[in-house]
Amino acid sequence: MKRNHPIGIFDSGYGGLTILKEIRKLLPQYDYIYLGDNARTPYGTRSFDVVFEYTLEAVKKLFELNCELTILACNTASAKALRNIQQNILPEIAPEKRVLGVIRPSVEEVLNITRNKHIGVLGTNGTVSSGSYLIELEKISNGELVVTQEACPMWVPIVENNEIGTMGANYFVEKNITQLLSSDPEIDTIILGCTHYPLLSETIRKYLPDGITLVEQGPIVAKKMLDYLNRHPEMEEKCSAEGSIQYFTTEQASNFEGKASIFMDEKIEASTIRL
Repeated sequence: MKRNHPIGIFDSGYGGLTILKEIRKLLPQYDYIYLGDNARTPYGTRSFDVVFEYTLEAVKKLFELNCELTILACNTASAKALRNIQQNILPEIAPEKRVLGVIRPSVEEVLNITRNKHIGVLGTNGTVSSGSYLIELEKISNGELVVTQEACPMWVPIVENNEIGTMGANYFVEKNITQLLSSDPEIDTIILGCTHYPLLSETIRKYLPDGITLVEQGPIVAKKMLDYLNRHPEMEEKCSAEGSIQYFTTEQASNFEGKASIFMDEKIEASTIRL
C-alpha cells in the first residue's frame, strides 16, 4: 500500500499548534497538514450547531487534502462536534477515515495522576459551558471524581497578543487559579482544557500550591496517537512519512505566520485556504 496520506491537525485558530508541536516531537517521521480557521475564530462563544458546521467544513477540507486521519486539536471542536462527526457523518461520507479529539485522551490520563480524585479544569467559556470534561470524567470514573471547572476568557487573548509574562497576564492567571481553588481547595490535579494554555504554564505554576499536578494536553495526545497507530497498523500504513508539514489558514497567511511562529518556536510559511 502506498503511503500518501498526511495526518491532519485542525484547530479554530492557533492553539492546536501546541498539540502539533508535541506530536511532531514524538512522531517526526510523518507528514502533517495543519489547518487553522482563523477567519472565524473564536469557536468558544459559538453554539453547538455553528461549531459543528464549521468543524465539519474543515474536516471535509482535510479529507480533500488527502488526510485519512485527522485530529481535532481544539477543545471546543472536540466538545461540540466530534461525537456527531464520528457517529453520524463518517459512516455516511467516509467510513474508512478517522477523526479523533483531545478531550478523551486528557481525561484518561487524569485517572492515572490524581491521588484524591479532586480534579480542576481550566478552559474557555465554550469548553466549560459544554460540560464535555464533566461528561467524560463521569463516564470513566463512575462518578467517583469531584470535578470543578473555571472559565478563563482572558487567557487566549493574552497568548495571541504575546502578553505572556506581563502584569496583565499575571493578574488574570492568579485571579482564575484563586477562584478555582477557592471552589475546591482539595484539588490535586488541574487539566489545561485549552490548547493555548501551555504557553502560560510557567505563569500558572507560580500561583499553584505545591502538590498540584498540571496536565498539559500536547504530550498526552502525542502519546495516545502513537498508541493509536500501533494498534491500527492499517491506518499507520497509509500515513505518508517524509517528515513534511504544511500550514493552512482561512485568514491572511502573513498574519497567521507571525503568531504561529510564537507557538512553534520556528519560522513557518502558510497558505490561505477557503472552506
